[in-house]
Amino acid sequence: MSDQHRPQAPDPQDFLAVDSTLSAEEADIRDTVRAFADRELRPHVAEWFEAGTLPDPRGLARAFGGLGVLGMHLQGYGCAGAGAVSYGLACRELEAVDSGLRSFVSVQGSLAMFAIHRFGSEEQKAAWLPRMAAGEAIGCFGLTEPDSGSDPGSMRTRARRDGSDWVLDGTKMWITNGSVADVAVVWAATDEGVRGFLVPTDTPGFTANTIHRKLSLRASITSELVLEGVRLPGDALLPGSSGLGSPLSCLNEARFGIVWGAAGAARACYSAALDYAATREQFGGPIAGFQLTQRKLADMVLDVNQAGLTALQIGRLKEAGACHRNHISLGKFGNVAAAQRVARAARSLHGANGITLEYPVMRHMVNLETVATYEGTEEIHALSIGQAVTGIPAFR
Repeated sequence: MSDQHRPQAPDPQDFLAVDSTLSAEEADIRDTVRAFADRELRPHVAEWFEAGTLPDPRGLARAFGGLGVLGMHLQGYGCAGAGAVSYGLACRELEAVDSGLRSFVSVQGSLAMFAIHRFGSEEQKAAWLPRMAAGEAIGCFGLTEPDSGSDPGSMRTRARRDGSDWVLDGTKMWITNGSVADVAVVWAATDEGVRGFLVPTDTPGFTANTIHRKLSLRASITSELVLEGVRLPGDALLPGSSGLGSPLSCLNEARFGIVWGAAGAARACYSAALDYAATREQFGGPIAGFQLTQRKLADMVLDVNQAGLTALQIGRLKEAGACHRNHISLGKFGNVAAAQRVARAARSLHGANGITLEYPVMRHMVNLETVATYEGTEEIHALSIGQAVTGIPAFR
């Protein structure tokens, strides 16, 4: 075989050339979001994480809106109408910086905006979606409650009719962007089943309390929502919402972003470990030359590339209209676990330096503890996959 026909050695940063299958448009979106993240986010995220907040969420929302990533996979109303893979790539590049930043975009676009787009009236869509796509209005999504996480059907938040109005009472917990949102999509039990409501956050009786003392997802605003006799007009109801399947379909959209985001976090930890191993010298040479270090890096490469391939295949299935919710369960279950393994190995390889914010690995490692839990714990997704392959539900 001549040298000109000899296959090139694998790229350490994309060992299986996963990105080589991207279209020119998809690659351009990847590069645009990556450049934005490198310029506007990465230099500041360790400081935000240490402070336990996002200092300018409205400015960040406008920046994301200008970038075009808020609700980018939705059609019309100021949204880009991008393909599933393009949206996934944006999530991957954002979570390669920090899970909290990808969560900001996911909650806005795949939860709050998606709920309005899928279940809202034409008036509701026109009133909210263009502003939310531009980052001029921030939304949040209220489903989880203090005593109702993996079993949302047991929610205690109630909405009752009072003449032509609705009155809501209840509490929602672990709500990203809750205390900076302009509108909350709140899910409540009614005499007609679970329904969704648009609650402007300046409505009397609505309060949002920021949750502090978090040890994970610190570069993110997390809140408790309290609704005490919140009176809404009849047109606050999302008319297309009907039953628990409505909010669960929104969660499935957001989980798709997690499948890609986890691949980004894994890649970031592996890249940091590879760079560190090449420059850190012990016993007269770089630790990259040690057998145990190379074994760790080999395991990381495997996880990173398998996660990337999983995300890409699920994205292609989604674009073809062939993506079942169990495909996304498998992606979240597998990719988050892979990212956790990579993050732990990368932290170990960094030694004592790995526990500082000078390097990203510990930050990713603790963030992934939240990613493994929200929008379906690993146990719930394992049971979803188990039911899919056996036909036997085992949730109870």
